[in-house]
Amino acid sequence: MEQTAHEGPLDEASAWGLCLALAQRAKAGRPLSKACGLRLAPGGQLEEVGLGAGLVDVYPDREPAAIAGVAELYLPLCLAPAVVYAHVGQSLDGQIATQSGASRYVTGRENLNHMHRLRAIADAVIVGASTVEYDDPLLTTRLVPGPNPVRVVIDPTLRLPETRKVFQDQAAPTLVICARGRLNGHRLGHSEIIEVDAEDGLLPPRAIVTALAQRGLKRLFVEGGGVTVSRFVEARALDRLHVTICPIIIGRGRPGISLPGIDDLDRALRPRTRRFTQGDDVLFDCKL
Repeated sequence: MEQTAHEGPLDEASAWGLCLALAQRAKAGRPLSKACGLRLAPGGQLEEVGLGAGLVDVYPDREPAAIAGVAELYLPLCLAPAVVYAHVGQSLDGQIATQSGASRYVTGRENLNHMHRLRAIADAVIVGASTVEYDDPLLTTRLVPGPNPVRVVIDPTLRLPETRKVFQDQAAPTLVICARGRLNGHRLGHSEIIEVDAEDGLLPPRAIVTALAQRGLKRLFVEGGGVTVSRFVEARALDRLHVTICPIIIGRGRPGISLPGIDDLDRALRPRTRRFTQGDDVLFDCKL
């Protein structure tokens, strides 16, 4: 994506409107397939125009150029009809929470808005059972314009109580993924429960992705916690990973990404990265 001079500067609200419209088009299975200019109609609908004739020019086969930060950051996610991405917000010493589990908020307000935007462009947002247990999150887009995604909770043994907000508020459809054989008539408020074959007591990330794709949910945001994101990284089930680092030092706590050790740095993951500033925080966009 490149900004054009035809219709003036691309402000943050316009850039986000374009991103939302692109994401909705990708969700509908109609991603852009050719280079073109883009602009928004008065009602917010996306319009394709000639190169240089809109707010921005989009080239689906290349990474976005350095233009308005919002469009540059989200465009790779908005163009893809199927994509799995995750986010981790951590301290300088790699912790996402204290030992007791306190995590509100490690990163700043700008990064919180960023997470809500990542939800808005997804079909579904995924969290592990511990995140629901400790944080009792809503997993909605209340801080930014955009639709609420389907909420997905990974709970292999169905240990969570039905009093958690995501099972009761009906703000968005909620799915719970458990190990096959655990259902046995179990109910969790207004949620729907899906069974997946477990391996060594864990639910394989790729099996989760497949189960959701069968329901038409192909644009997936793995929001947390650290254990869940780490399992998706280890399974090579992520396309992109956002790591936001806040300038604080927590000490011994709960780590962000935790993977099996390696003996040789030749085996280390070395993703292509882009860097963005969000207030005092620094976000790394990693293409895996």
